[in-house]
Amino acid sequence: MKIRRSTLFFLSFLCIASTAFPSGYKGEEIAYAISPIGRAEYRDLGLVDLEGRKLKLITFRTVMPGFDDLEKIYADPETGLPVRVERDISWVFSKENLTEEYAAAQHTLVIRKYIDGKQVKEYKFTADGPIHNAVLLPFYLRRVEHLAPGWSYEIRLPDVYKVSLASLDDIEVSGKKYKAYHFISEPRKFEIWISSDASRVPLVIKGLGGFGYTLQMKDRVLPPAAGAEAS
Repeated sequence: MKIRRSTLFFLSFLCIASTAFPSGYKGEEIAYAISPIGRAEYRDLGLVDLEGRKLKLITFRTVMPGFDDLEKIYADPETGLPVRVERDISWVFSKENLTEEYAAAQHTLVIRKYIDGKQVKEYKFTADGPIHNAVLLPFYLRRVEHLAPGWSYEIRLPDVYKVSLASLDDIEVSGKKYKAYHFISEPRKFEIWISSDASRVPLVIKGLGGFGYTLQMKDRVLPPAAGAEAS
């Protein structure tokens, strides 16, 4: 399980702080190309009801040769912290389902694995603070104000990482030039570039280490009303 979780970690984004989600991005869709090969799709579905709670619902799908992972992520719209994640994962010769239950106040995470509808494993994690989900970081960063090189925040996945703003870079993505915030992690596991304009679009995500990868934005779609709010 530890090896498989590491693989899935490299196929996901990393997350950070307890900041509220922006309200103007309901219906937003962002498509990414994964290098060396693959694609990913992000969708903001807005607020939904889950067991009597109003939660933010985001889906994130990663598709690579022999691997297809669709995640439904429910999060607290005020804090941005994850509440529940439902994952449908297809490997070359197998399928499985995972649920992730987060308890922010208790600093716990419970992961349950299912095959053919039957629970086969359960994993429990406890940290010294709220545990974050590994997809949402670039979207949380849209709400962080007054960013400047040297800004940093500590996150838990449940291992502890320090996320820092290293620089403001000029980059080109899909034929367009951007000014972008460049974030790094310590230990060095990832780098993220997010546009510095009002939209704060996650542009490029790089995974470092033995399994290198790059996600690069290909396209972004917003409904007209959301586009007006986000501009």
